[in-house]
Amino acid sequence: MKKIIVLTGVFVLGLALLSCNKEVLELNNTREVSDQAIWSTEMAAEMYITASYKGFTDLSALVDSRSKYYDSYSDITKSTTWELYNHPYNKTLLEGNIQTGGAGPFECWSDAYGRIRRANVLLDDITRYGVDKFGEDWCNVRRAEARFCRAFSYYRLIRVYGGVVIRTETSGINGGVDDGANEADIHRARATEADSWNFVISELEWAAEHLPDAWPPEWEGRATKKAAYGMISRMALYAQQWEKAATAAEKVKELGGDLASDYAKVFQVDGGQDNSKELLFVLYFLKNTITHLYDKRQRPVGDEAVHGVDVYAEHVPTAELADLYEFRDGTPFSWTTYAGLGHADPYTDREPRFHATILYNGARWEERTIQTYVGGTDGFIAFTKSGGTDAHTCTGYYMRKYLQENYTDFSTLDSYQYDIVLRYAEVLLNKAEAYAEWDYGVYRTQALAALNEVRARVNLPPKTAADAPNKDAFMTLLRKERCVELAGEGFRYWDLRRWKQAVNVINGKMAHGVRITNNAGVLTYETVNCDASTPRIFQERFYYYSLPASETVNNTLCENNPYW
Repeated sequence: MKKIIVLTGVFVLGLALLSCNKEVLELNNTREVSDQAIWSTEMAAEMYITASYKGFTDLSALVDSRSKYYDSYSDITKSTTWELYNHPYNKTLLEGNIQTGGAGPFECWSDAYGRIRRANVLLDDITRYGVDKFGEDWCNVRRAEARFCRAFSYYRLIRVYGGVVIRTETSGINGGVDDGANEADIHRARATEADSWNFVISELEWAAEHLPDAWPPEWEGRATKKAAYGMISRMALYAQQWEKAATAAEKVKELGGDLASDYAKVFQVDGGQDNSKELLFVLYFLKNTITHLYDKRQRPVGDEAVHGVDVYAEHVPTAELADLYEFRDGTPFSWTTYAGLGHADPYTDREPRFHATILYNGARWEERTIQTYVGGTDGFIAFTKSGGTDAHTCTGYYMRKYLQENYTDFSTLDSYQYDIVLRYAEVLLNKAEAYAEWDYGVYRTQALAALNEVRARVNLPPKTAADAPNKDAFMTLLRKERCVELAGEGFRYWDLRRWKQAVNVINGKMAHGVRITNNAGVLTYETVNCDASTPRIFQERFYYYSLPASETVNNTLCENNPYW
């Protein structure tokens, strides 16, 4: 039986082998249960170790689309409700609803440090118990897993707050676990942002050295060398360590990273395509057992009548995203020119990623045709700052990516498609950006080659040196390519912050949609704003959010960010 190692359910399953005591299921560290039980057998130890991966589900939009669908804090997708079900998206964007003493919907200080503390305890336990029981080589692989997971928790923190307090299994009093249990450990200053990123990257480099190339089938889903190097390529972009990012991306390729042939099937759990070379790290779910509600929360509203269940269409693509997708011959899309170029409608001839990502008026979906025109089955309803759109699109579009077409059991058994944390297409785009930033004059060929590998998968013509004669021109292409390739996967908001583009792209702007009317079969398209005529807000100080008051009050050496 395949072990799904990244979800709470598996940790509970493993611990059930040891005890039925409720305290075991609320494990804080191994001192709360018998150390002998945890380390008595390899299987018991493995189950405890794999619980470290639970931190990745904290960011899963499939698990928690009601606060973790990060693209809806950007310009490319829109939450269809003002505040229904505690959605923070629109209030954050339209009112700047973030204050001193916390990071609003991006707050993660306490949760991330909770994960870090558990990793530190685990690393200490591996040294205290694991070496004698299972040997140094076995322990180094498991240390690498814990450090991989801990690095990801630090990444969560740094991208929100900048420099952080670095706590490890040996930085506590007398070289012990730094868990805040001792007064001397509570008061620690933040490292600089650069030093914080250096720590994360060094952790991932150590993990990459010791992780296996692959795991046996019974442990599929645990971190590998490819996953660690892929993460380095991501983190090094944040750290602006261009050579390191490019080198790590090249290493992923050496280890077998590659693109799957069909873009749409990358996101289909039963799509009939081998995605193993592209999917570098994934959160797996288990049908009928470990599930989520993504289909119910994202399907087009017309599915309510078909399946007899409420659906919500919580997040819908904006025109800012839809208009970026080229035609399949590589021609840019334009509302003013598409008809003159011989296209019968705005959508049919668009490139494959458009059709795989967006449901639009006229799209075929589960034996029916999507109707987003006003009054249609999936019809447009304008967004207001009072309530929601009653599950209708307010942009003329619905998200298609990750939805499982023709999976009818979502209404009774929920959803089980995997959530992709890291895939090779991102690594290629990381590499393209890194080479361009490193020295575009020297590495232009490598940057263009990585960008064009992503485009070639969907049969788009390559970009040439004439298209990108300098770094700025190349970065314009790169940013567009990242947006359309990774749409709906949670990158756009963080990319805008990383590039320091968020103020220009978000602040004072409004996102848009398409309002379609159908008059006896004649369709009229009108671009409309979807923000209730309220400009969006992203202040300069939002690039580094406020630390929680609990930390700055209790830790006297921890200073808050400027402007808070």
